[in-house]
Amino acid sequence: MRQNNRQHRQIQGVIDTLAITCACPEDLTPLVQNLAEVLVASDVLLLSGNLGAGKTTLTQALAKALGVGDDQYVSSPSFALVHEYAGRLPVVHMDLYRLDQEEEIETAGLLDFFDQPVVCVVEWPDRLGGMTPAERLEILIEHQPPAARRLLLTPRGVSWRQRLDRIAARLSENGEYSQEIDVSTGCGRQTKDFPGAR
Repeated sequence: MRQNNRQHRQIQGVIDTLAITCACPEDLTPLVQNLAEVLVASDVLLLSGNLGAGKTTLTQALAKALGVGDDQYVSSPSFALVHEYAGRLPVVHMDLYRLDQEEEIETAGLLDFFDQPVVCVVEWPDRLGGMTPAERLEILIEHQPPAARRLLLTPRGVSWRQRLDRIAARLSENGEYSQEIDVSTGCGRQTKDFPGAR
């Protein structure tokens, strides 16, 4: 069964963006496991995508990879604005959908979490506007019919660029995603086959 799943997974790295296509939620596992390994306290992940794109599903998978137990059900904090979970690293999950103004975010005290030793996962981060942290990993989730999802991971800051490079290298070495990695650089385009790709 895993062989068949690999046939529907793709990974590409284009300039500063890593793109991964997953046919089903289970295909997120290699990505979130490698992402969890490089996360540190005070990291900020910004999740964008239309309603139903899978932002909360990704957060659930990441929380599990960070050791959040089954007794802590990870759900979208649409009305509470923020949920906190205990794991190997504390996870703060924010949903800014209902907030329209930057002042509302500041008044709610949500910016304080960016200075705490936690991993902040933020849905609808466009509401942050000028208060968006400079160091962050942006993840855009796109729906590809009938049920696949395409994830575009874009690093902001030197640290995230280095870590995303390591994640792409590990996924390539382990053959977790099929097809090839396609890297565009200032010197031209380079393409490398994945070991074990099918």
